[in-house]
Amino acid sequence: MSAPVIWILIPLVAGALILFFVPERLSAIVGGAVATVLALVAMIFPIDTALLISTLSIKISASVQVFGRNFSLNTADGTLLVIIYGLAALWFFGTQASGIANRFVSLGLIIVALLTASIAVEPFLYAALLIEMAAMLVIPLLVPQYQKPGRGVIRFIIYQTLAMPFILFAGWMLTGVEASPGDIGLTTQAGAMLGMGFAFLLGIFPLYNWIPMLGKEASPYVTGFLLWALPTFTVIFALGFLDRYTWIRTSPQLSGAIQLAGVIMVASAGLFAATQKHIGRIMGYAAIAETGLLILAMGLRSAEIVNVTFLLLIPRGLELAVWALGLSVIKREAFSLQFSEIRGLARKYPVAVIAIILAHLSMTGFPLLAGFPPRLAIWQELASQSLVTSFWVFLGLLGLLVSAFRTLAVFVMAEEKTAWSWNESWIQAGMLTIGVIGLFILGLVPQVMQPFLSKLPALFEHLSQ
Repeated sequence: MSAPVIWILIPLVAGALILFFVPERLSAIVGGAVATVLALVAMIFPIDTALLISTLSIKISASVQVFGRNFSLNTADGTLLVIIYGLAALWFFGTQASGIANRFVSLGLIIVALLTASIAVEPFLYAALLIEMAAMLVIPLLVPQYQKPGRGVIRFIIYQTLAMPFILFAGWMLTGVEASPGDIGLTTQAGAMLGMGFAFLLGIFPLYNWIPMLGKEASPYVTGFLLWALPTFTVIFALGFLDRYTWIRTSPQLSGAIQLAGVIMVASAGLFAATQKHIGRIMGYAAIAETGLLILAMGLRSAEIVNVTFLLLIPRGLELAVWALGLSVIKREAFSLQFSEIRGLARKYPVAVIAIILAHLSMTGFPLLAGFPPRLAIWQELASQSLVTSFWVFLGLLGLLVSAFRTLAVFVMAEEKTAWSWNESWIQAGMLTIGVIGLFILGLVPQVMQPFLSKLPALFEHLSQ
């Protein structure tokens, strides 16, 4: 059997079967189990390498052709698949606690499979089309049946769709650049096209206005999943461009532009978050700031680009899952998630509130939490390159910290005679507690990520030199 069949076709089929044949109360368990098994298989069985078990020899081939297009997952992709499907399993197991319908699990599996296909397809430009297909499938999750889509959903799909022609046209121009690398005009045009495509895909300032809108309009859990899945694979797609084309990787002007875009995102998102009065929008701005850090990491003039980027990506999935699940629990009590509606809920939903605040603090880079080690790594790299950039990044993270303290203050503003109670279900409390423990483990013992981080640079050989 080939790797694309296992990690692309099987989850596609499993997602369709869950949608039509699995009862809603079992969908989270089945979907989470499928993702867990896929992660374990990626961990145990190396791709394109014969594994001898007693007298049985097992080998997973690396590629398969579909309609003349090659889908290939090599040995180095195995670690990436463990991370992707491991985090996906966390999201799927959490759906039962969040109260999301079973189509989240089914469509979520299909979305992850399509995004996995985007890093496997050759020619690699077809990845843009697969990412667009995944974005289309998010729409049924964002918009409940018989409900009109909000402005955030409309802007999201418009921006994702506009990204496709820019990236495809840039890919066509890059073919000419490879043939004539000395053509400065063609190189500049290709770089501009590519930059616009990724600006729409990642929601680079000022194109991220749809993210806080979704945080207010849509389900927090679906929004959190979207903000984890699409940017993660888009960043991997962008790293592939940097690794493939030398002139992009070595251009100081392009590196400076990438860093500038990242800094503006971190600083603006942090400052906007500090002024918000809706915790769903605050989560959106925190995700924007973290995407800005990812972009900033890709613009570093260092051999540690891959390590720092994935050091950010791994905790991001856990942070957003814990935050989104906590908001989903709170939203059952306070439908709008405005500060005026959540005042004093710390005494009714203590576990959910603790999880929300800790996830928020982790995304600010608070010590002892999962977000601290990657931000420390970025500080170390920036300290030797630009103190001005470091100041604006600090200002943005400070804005996120202010919003965390404002949120905490609102949660604890209860009447003196309000009794403490525990309104979370056992499964909600259990999932949130597991997530919080994970935040502390990644913060206190970041070495647990080292077995994964040590193998990921093999995916991008030129970036690691």
